[in-house]
Amino acid sequence: MTDANRYVIDAPEIPAVPVRGGGRFPVRRIYCVGRNYAEHAREMGSDPDREPPFFFSKPADTVVSGGVVPYPPATGELHHEVELVIAIGKAGREIPADTALEYAYGYAVGVDLTRRDLQAAAKKKGRPWDMAKGFDRSAPLSKIVPAALIGHPADGAIRLSVNNDVKQSGDLRQMIWNTAEVIAELSRYVGLAAGDLIFSGTPSGVGPLQPGDTVRASVFGVADLEFVLTG
Repeated sequence: MTDANRYVIDAPEIPAVPVRGGGRFPVRRIYCVGRNYAEHAREMGSDPDREPPFFFSKPADTVVSGGVVPYPPATGELHHEVELVIAIGKAGREIPADTALEYAYGYAVGVDLTRRDLQAAAKKKGRPWDMAKGFDRSAPLSKIVPAALIGHPADGAIRLSVNNDVKQSGDLRQMIWNTAEVIAELSRYVGLAAGDLIFSGTPSGVGPLQPGDTVRASVFGVADLEFVLTG
């Protein structure tokens, strides 16, 4: 490497997620779909009509493979949001919905941890959500399961429990925008690439978490995830 191309500090490690069957999936970007289940839209005070989905992002290094997740600082109201996560396996732009599933390498179950108090304050002032959504370890994720093993799930139970008490329970069929449509719509705004993850929205029942809570999340036929919040 020539001196002009030499990094002047140590290069950061590439975030990666284990894959069922072996290997790791390198994470490039994380996109999230807001309010993609009608009942969740209602509980957040929005109209669930089928308007185009909106997107926000988390940094790639917010992924954590279950286990122990620290309760974040600067919040008194941390919420859980269980989601089907789409792992993109090849690049594309302006992808037609009828071919969009060809771009999905696989799927996982994830939890979009949210500092709800910070989000509410940001909404009130018309400010960005970054500190509410993109904090350290805010994206617990199961192993990614290749579509070659399970196909492309279009239905099936999606659930989350806290200390064995079920808090969220829905079905993938309840998504306002299905997986193919989400991929197609997002690709209108940004070029998707191998390594991208898309959190596809959460069903109703989001609620608070406390240090010491054990969280279990699952998407039937895809994967299970478990983590414990530490103080």
